[in-house]
Amino acid sequence: MDVAAAGARPAIYRRMALPFVKLVAAGNAYLAVDGRGSDRDWAGLARALCRHRFGVGSDGLLVAVRSTRGAIGLRIWNSDGSEAEMSGNGVRLFAKFALENGLASAGPDGLGIETRAGLRTVSPVLEAGRMVAGRVAMGVPVVESREETLDLDGRALRVACLSLGNPHAVHLTEQPVDDFPLGDVGPRVERHARFPDRVNFEVANVISRDRLRVRVFERGEGETLSSGTGSTASAVAARLAGRVDADVAVELRGGVLRVSFAGEGKPAFLEGPTEEAFRGVIGD
Repeated sequence: MDVAAAGARPAIYRRMALPFVKLVAAGNAYLAVDGRGSDRDWAGLARALCRHRFGVGSDGLLVAVRSTRGAIGLRIWNSDGSEAEMSGNGVRLFAKFALENGLASAGPDGLGIETRAGLRTVSPVLEAGRMVAGRVAMGVPVVESREETLDLDGRALRVACLSLGNPHAVHLTEQPVDDFPLGDVGPRVERHARFPDRVNFEVANVISRDRLRVRVFERGEGETLSSGTGSTASAVAARLAGRVDADVAVELRGGVLRVSFAGEGKPAFLEGPTEEAFRGVIGD
């Protein structure tokens, strides 16, 4: 697929051809490219490519860069051109991209990927030489508060605030998440004065001791069908509230992810699928 071939092209496309792969994890879509040694305007390219209907369409752009700490480095741009520190689904999909395209090799402990949030190790699940799933060591969540109240123009909203390398506010609620007005509340939480760098927002129902149902409003993107860090944050918040066990299935609109978290001060782990949708070439 030559994105540039369809109609007038934004100037951001008019450069040397750049191969890309579109990857999907439980409904969370990313474009992945090898950017080692390139000086492209990645923020502008993310805005152009990620647009639905006018671009390729995705939730973000994954760019391979050189690393001094891991086997390879990763930078992540949201669809609005802002740069993200970390993405649980993104880093897992990036591992698939790196391994299957010869950018890096996994060692006995997995593939070490350097992100803006630090080093993350992905343990791939392989079938016939292809990575079909993976387990990500997400690090130790940094808990800012187990519960606090946000004032949203007179509406009180209780959230847990924590970081997985990127910031999250999680609202555990008895209201079915499918009925929650996420389109209205999400933007107000994302840009609340409490969060000067904006925040990712999750609403979660505890279905049982080993199951959550979650919707996600991602900083810089809006509602997405799935989020790895959002799923992990939701499971951590529910675990700290004493409402779930250490191993939890997280049901999202795009699929199911699994999170393991033994308790505060312990690392969290995220497991989920990795799929390739298609390949293409950007530019001339």
